[in-house]
Amino acid sequence: MELLVIRHGQSEADILEVHEGRADYHLTELGENQARKMASHVQEHFPPDIILASTLKRASRTAEILQEAIGCEISYFDELREFDNGVLAGLLRKEAAVKYPLPSGGRPAHIPIQDGESAIELRYRAEKIFQQIIYDFKETERIAIVSHGGLISNFLEAFLNLPVQAKFQFHTGDTGIHLLELKDDIRAVKFMNSLQHLKKGKLHC
Repeated sequence: MELLVIRHGQSEADILEVHEGRADYHLTELGENQARKMASHVQEHFPPDIILASTLKRASRTAEILQEAIGCEISYFDELREFDNGVLAGLLRKEAAVKYPLPSGGRPAHIPIQDGESAIELRYRAEKIFQQIIYDFKETERIAIVSHGGLISNFLEAFLNLPVQAKFQFHTGDTGIHLLELKDDIRAVKFMNSLQHLKKGKLHC
């Protein structure tokens, strides 16, 4: 089984300089173009048998663009949504820094942000959906998973069997692609955060 893990394209929140998380913004025009380039690249090099996607607009639209290129089935999962950042969702970053400053030394992993989830809860959610995918789709050769930066980082930690409080963070650029393989008892990383598709031509916003 191969897992093609893909982040959504640029969203409106990137332009507005707000905390995104569970705030449900659309893709920008640039984000749509990024998604089309990603979809064309995936269709040519490693087309999936099925697409699984977050229900948030920026990811679901990216997944739809991929589906248009591939023509395969698509299923949506709330569990693939981004970190639930509670009161910060949609709030200007400057305003958030004043109204909800981080505790000295950072927020402990077990303590949720107000009206949101904790870092440990996010990791558990990523672990759960990872296990669900490899069980429910075990007969599928290649699966595309379209999600968000924070969830993807935790998903990769689950794939690599890293400790819950490991000090690792895996960056994923807009429409960045990771290719993972599970074969027998071996978990292999074929590549991470590939943005090769964005270098094939200039993007216009």
